[in-house]
Amino acid sequence: MSKAKKKPSLAVVGATGAVGTVMLGILSERKDVWGEIRLIASARSAGKKLVCRGEELTVVALSPEAFDGIDVAMFDVPDEISAKWAPIAVSRGAIVVDNSGAFRMDPKVPLVVPEVNPKEAKKRPKGIISNPNCTTMSMIVAMGALHKKFELKELVVASYQAASGAGQPGIDGLREQISKIAGTNAGEATSDVRKVITDSSPFPAPLALNVIPWAGSLSEAGYTSEELKVRNESRKILGMPKLKVSATCVRVPVLTTHSLAVHATFKNVVTRKAAQKILEKAAGVILLDDPENKKFPTPNDVVGTDPTWVGRVRQSLDDEKSIDLFLCGDNLRKGAALNTAQIGELLAVELTK
Repeated sequence: MSKAKKKPSLAVVGATGAVGTVMLGILSERKDVWGEIRLIASARSAGKKLVCRGEELTVVALSPEAFDGIDVAMFDVPDEISAKWAPIAVSRGAIVVDNSGAFRMDPKVPLVVPEVNPKEAKKRPKGIISNPNCTTMSMIVAMGALHKKFELKELVVASYQAASGAGQPGIDGLREQISKIAGTNAGEATSDVRKVITDSSPFPAPLALNVIPWAGSLSEAGYTSEELKVRNESRKILGMPKLKVSATCVRVPVLTTHSLAVHATFKNVVTRKAAQKILEKAAGVILLDDPENKKFPTPNDVVGTDPTWVGRVRQSLDDEKSIDLFLCGDNLRKGAALNTAQIGELLAVELTK
């Protein structure tokens, strides 16, 4: 009998960033499927000590040699860094799981959500698998489960996106704004937040005590990049290139956890109870839907958890084939690090067969 294969090696690229930090915690919590874990970051972070799975690891600088001997490399870095370094990691023998937007719409790179389309992870001609945007991720697990039963035709989505969707600058910016408001009298802050807040946050308007109907950068026909990601990524994940999707993405003064209000139209009739039954059994979903007692998911409930939480499920009053619902998902966990880790686990199983 041949000996069992050793556990594959893993590199975490961007280990010191906001998502990378969450990734180290997730790797410590989940089943141990990895052999060596190598932490990679920019040269300025090289030498830093971080703990993963109870072991203190030293961060190494990003370089071609950093990927030598690595089987799987998870990238939690900006688009331009992934675009440059993911192919280099592949050339050194690694399979890349990329959390940036650099490859999501590349037809030769699968866009994978393990609860929805896990088989796509095996189709990787470029050696790269992409992770969806955190806004898309917050709804697609639930939508995928409903689609399998009722056949999705159209989505109308309004997102309520946390500050952390803009990275650490978003978190720091909102905290700074809240701190400034706390130092003023309530009347002044409420009447004109702009008089209180003048900072260099990544948002185009004050976020504290406010909402901003803008997330991402200007794209086409007045839509933002975040809104087009919801449309294009949902189509690719579900394998529906002509799925009708309309999205409006709004930034809200929440540190972590994205929320979405979704109006979904299906080919078949879908009642409230039928939708609830599917969602109750769906992997990666928690249904919290008790309107009589005003129980429904909020970011405060969901932050730090892994599933997509769903509530306010209603059959449309005007169309028996449509439902409305409200979803929340921690954008740093399932929306980023966890899904990447789950894809990595699919690869770990494949590599040890």
